[in-house]
Amino acid sequence: MLLSCTSHIAFRLNQYLKNKFELSEDIVVVSNLVNHDGSACAHVNNRVVLFIANIEKETAMNTNSQLRSGHFSTAKPVFLNLYLMVSANFTGTNYLESLKFISSIIGFFQMQPVFNHQNSPELDANIEKIILDIENTQTQELSNMWSMFGAKYVPSILYKVRMITIDTNAEVTRTPRISDAGVSVNPEAD
Repeated sequence: MLLSCTSHIAFRLNQYLKNKFELSEDIVVVSNLVNHDGSACAHVNNRVVLFIANIEKETAMNTNSQLRSGHFSTAKPVFLNLYLMVSANFTGTNYLESLKFISSIIGFFQMQPVFNHQNSPELDANIEKIILDIENTQTQELSNMWSMFGAKYVPSILYKVRMITIDTNAEVTRTPRISDAGVSVNPEAD
C-alpha cells in the first residue's frame, strides 16, 4: 500500500505539473535526495522529489490485534498515516524554479486534497481514498528532519497522508470449534 499510495500521488502531481508548465518529460520522482553513503542522488537534480519522512500508526482507530471469525483468527487491519515530504530540488541558478514548483504543488493539493475512485479511477482498488493535509513544522523540527535525511534544506512542504490501510487478511491461528458441551474439542472432527 505504501508503494501504491506514494506512486499514485506522484503520478497525479506529475500529470498536473506537466500540463501546467507544458513539460515534455516527467518532473516528479519518488526517491531519496541522498544515497546511503551521503552522496547526492544524480537523478533528482532539477526535479520535484517525494519521499516518506515518517510512518505512524493511527491511534484513533480501534485496532485490537486479532479478529475471531468462526475457526480462524485473523490480524486486524493496520491504519497508517504517512508523512510525505514534497521537495523542489532545484539548486544554484535554478533556485527560483523551486519556488515556482512549490507554489504550484501547494495549489494542486489545496485544489485536490482527496484522491478516491471517483476522481482517480486508476487508484489501486485496495486503497479507498488518500487524504492529504499540510503538516506544520517548527523551524527546529524542520532542521532536525533535514539533518536526519542527510541533505541540505531545499524548498519543501510536509504533508500528512491519511489513512493507509494494511490488511493482509492472513490467517493467524486456527481456533477449535466446540460443538457440544462436554464433547471433544477437535476441529478436525467437523
